[in-house]
Amino acid sequence: MINWIVSFAVKRRMLVLALTFLFAGFGVYNIQNLAVDAVPDITNVQVQINTKAPGFTPLEVEQRITYLVETAMAGIPKLDYTRSLSRYGLSQVTVIFDEGTDIYWARQQIGERIQSIRSDLPNNVEPNLGPIASGLGEIFTYSVHAAANALKEDGTAYNAEDLRTLQDWVIRPQLLKVKGVTEINSQGGFERQYQVAPVPEKLIAYKLTISDVISALEVNNSNRGAGYIERFDGQYLVRSPGQLKTLEDIANTVVAKRDDAPVRIKDVANVLLGKELRTGAATYNGEETVLGTAMMLIGENSRVVAKAMADKLVDVQKSLPAGVIVEAVYDRTTLVDKTIATVQTNLFEGAVLVIVVLLLLLGNVTGALITAMVIPLSMLFAVTGMVGNRVSGNLMSLGAIDFGLIVDGAVIVVENCLRQLGVAQHKHGRLLTLNERLNVVTAATKEVFTPAVFGIVIIMLVYLPLFALSGVEGKMFQPMAFTVVAALIGALIFGVTFVPAAIAVFVRGKVNETENAVMRGVKKVYKPLLGISLKLPWLMVGIATALVLVLGFKVKNMGAEFLPQLDEGDIAMHALRITGTGIEQSVQMQKELEQAILKQPEVANVFSKIGTADVASDPMPPNVADTFLMLKPQKQWPNPALTKEELVQQIRTRVNDVPGNNYEFTQPIEMRFNELIAGVRADVALRIYGDDLSVLKEFGEKATGLMRNIAGATDVRLEQMEGLPTLSVTPMRDHMALLGLSVNDIQQTLAAAVGGVQTGLIFEGDKRFSLLVRLDRRWSSDVSALARLPVALPKDSNPELAFVPLGEVATISIEKGPNQINRESGKRNVVVTANVEGRDLASFVSDAQASMNESLNLPSGYWLEYGGTFEQLQSASKRLSLVVPVTLLLIFGLLYSAFGSLRDSLIIFSGVPLALTGGVLALLLRDMPLSISAGVGFIALSGVAVLNGVVMLSFIKQLRSDGLSLFDAIHSGALQRLRPVLMTALVASLGFIPMALNSGTGSEVQKPLATVVVGGIISSTLLTLLILPALYKLVHSKFTKKAEAELA
Repeated sequence: MINWIVSFAVKRRMLVLALTFLFAGFGVYNIQNLAVDAVPDITNVQVQINTKAPGFTPLEVEQRITYLVETAMAGIPKLDYTRSLSRYGLSQVTVIFDEGTDIYWARQQIGERIQSIRSDLPNNVEPNLGPIASGLGEIFTYSVHAAANALKEDGTAYNAEDLRTLQDWVIRPQLLKVKGVTEINSQGGFERQYQVAPVPEKLIAYKLTISDVISALEVNNSNRGAGYIERFDGQYLVRSPGQLKTLEDIANTVVAKRDDAPVRIKDVANVLLGKELRTGAATYNGEETVLGTAMMLIGENSRVVAKAMADKLVDVQKSLPAGVIVEAVYDRTTLVDKTIATVQTNLFEGAVLVIVVLLLLLGNVTGALITAMVIPLSMLFAVTGMVGNRVSGNLMSLGAIDFGLIVDGAVIVVENCLRQLGVAQHKHGRLLTLNERLNVVTAATKEVFTPAVFGIVIIMLVYLPLFALSGVEGKMFQPMAFTVVAALIGALIFGVTFVPAAIAVFVRGKVNETENAVMRGVKKVYKPLLGISLKLPWLMVGIATALVLVLGFKVKNMGAEFLPQLDEGDIAMHALRITGTGIEQSVQMQKELEQAILKQPEVANVFSKIGTADVASDPMPPNVADTFLMLKPQKQWPNPALTKEELVQQIRTRVNDVPGNNYEFTQPIEMRFNELIAGVRADVALRIYGDDLSVLKEFGEKATGLMRNIAGATDVRLEQMEGLPTLSVTPMRDHMALLGLSVNDIQQTLAAAVGGVQTGLIFEGDKRFSLLVRLDRRWSSDVSALARLPVALPKDSNPELAFVPLGEVATISIEKGPNQINRESGKRNVVVTANVEGRDLASFVSDAQASMNESLNLPSGYWLEYGGTFEQLQSASKRLSLVVPVTLLLIFGLLYSAFGSLRDSLIIFSGVPLALTGGVLALLLRDMPLSISAGVGFIALSGVAVLNGVVMLSFIKQLRSDGLSLFDAIHSGALQRLRPVLMTALVASLGFIPMALNSGTGSEVQKPLATVVVGGIISSTLLTLLILPALYKLVHSKFTKKAEAELA
């Protein structure tokens, strides 16, 4: 089979070349379709169920909504766990499913379950499923604001309500049409409301109640059809329009008749355009604004969608009135472009370095170019595979491609063909004829076919453990393994078809079989070293063993983290205020804060989201704001050498001068990343589970104190559970009974006074606004006024006394209640979160665990769990520690099948620990902790180490079977294989050098991987060239002596 492939490639060489170019064209076409993103999307399969319940306290929300929804979810197939939070007026349950569950199926299951509990939920409470967006789906945010002197048609300035109306009815509908956008989430401004504000004194004068006003509006605001009438001249539709259209219509609605005169709404109430009671607001550069955030449909390509959004905004701008500006404030494309640029420079520089090395060592331009051709070809092969399997091109998936490893097989083939051609020309003393040349190429390729294919297969095998990772780690690293394996398969195919065919066609002139100057110099150095190594094999092996042991011991003390931080180039900041801070007060504080931040010269723009948006995908109380700082490009900074950490420190000192706030610093994507992974926005989360909120609070505070004392902890905080100020109006049942009142009468009066009662809709074209009855501001803003609020009495029980003040039938008090209640898998819990700075995650968590076990004595029925990115580190390490040994065994099996001798396989295998020590040493020198990306580097290394050994040993064995003595076989074999071993090693390590040194966006994630590979390859090459021959001699001389003794 092998012989047939090679002979076919050489015989039908033109066909092979033509097919190769055809394929290259197909690959280029596929590059256009490759999805590009900054980081892989790691969202687990999750569905959010948001339920708005205006007026419910956190405890009531938990009791009447969250609990029902959670229990309804239990028992759905493929359910992983649920987590929920209940806070004032909002219940959010997040249902997490096993990996690979179809999201649409999951939503359907949840929809059916919710249907079954509808009747048990309070009236007018509707659970809604969140958008089908991935957790990293907030890819584009824009701001709607008016220019400084812009005026409306009626000559007044634009206010927050006008901007919100434009956003809801003009901008949002257009942007929702963009392909790949599932939701446009609006935040800020006010929704317009038509409000009727009854005046209690006038109501009393006319002997009317609030409910009379409400019912008058309900029955006087509808259009009705009444069938049709047939007449001789056709059919007439009958209808009676009665809808209210304008403020005037509302004001003229009749409520009742007194003394034969109609009493209209305007006689007892003020009619006005008012503002809703809002739950969220937004600011931009210190001014209030309206923000829209595009949420991307799960599985779409963020770069394409964000670009389409930006293009669409240009059209939208044309449809807006003069003076209203819509501008993008956050666009994911910039980050994607930066990261992809990093990957591109790494790949490009790597490729250039590889080609340079090939030229130097082969000394034959044609040969070097043929080898280099394999790089773009296998890359196109990988891209085609990625497009076929919907793998996106990003930091992780393209980050591990090392062109050096890819051209390994081709290098071995080309090197041998050139050597053999040179030898043949030398033997004949002339240029070869075509047939002779073809025969030499065929024979030379077949000779090294096994080590070449073998090497590639081994490196592919090495990447298999990454496919075993599941969950978040799997989503991060599987694309990487997939891309590398695809590129290697491509390299394998082209290495045995395209390469021999190209050599047969293009290498025509005289081939020097003597080596070029570079190689001669290297050999001069190598020969005496090899001599020493073969004379003192014990010493060499001893030194190597000592090295492995020392560094193996060092590994124990090295830190570990899940993934190094990706620097996104922007900063996200959490501003926290005292629980109970109102939304308007928050907005004022936020404006001051933003003006302080804008004084920092490196900051270009600041925008903030305060409280909860329309779609509560990320609910926050009104006292919390997410502030996003968009930085200028580093070149424009006053001091471009400033590091990000120093900048954050400067901003910290600046914002600490603004009173009333606490802060946490992170980055826009990282914040969502952590939240997705563990439901918290921090590196480490400590959850305490139990039933009693006050006990949870007490131990939460204790744990927070302990956590603060651990070195490296920053931003330690306990979630704000308590302290939501509540104004309770408790009915006095005895007093009510005497007057014939029910609890419902009191509650309805109160609702109408403060919150308002919706009585219908007013339509303006296709816009719709709610019509609300609410007493004017003086009643709701002053607590003592509430006590004087008139409550209407039933007419039948006491005809003389029509009203009674609220204070007579209810007690009014202010108390503090819970602020929010978290549950996970049906159990209440409280979360202590911390970010870790200046040390690695694993050691921080072990310190924390030790400290908690010692000092935090939880009562029975309460328990602790650790979460955050730390969980991922643990599960990934566990998985890898299982799979890696299996892979090493597989490689060993392959070696055994190739060499048929346990001894030789073990000799080659000894290369793995030595290569790993080089990697560890490199990490130590650069002061990097172990992380999963470094682990991937170690995995790749073990493949390269084995590869070099295979090339060297297979040759030595061949020489021995040709009848050379042991010493001569080792000596000449090592010298002859110096060039290919050096080439594979140099090529593989140089391919990674740009990645190890680059400092572009996203390079932090790739650095550890590249560092490990470069360090390890250097040590593994030294090993192959010096220690392997010594080991071989040691092992085999023993056995030859034994054999000779037996023969004698």
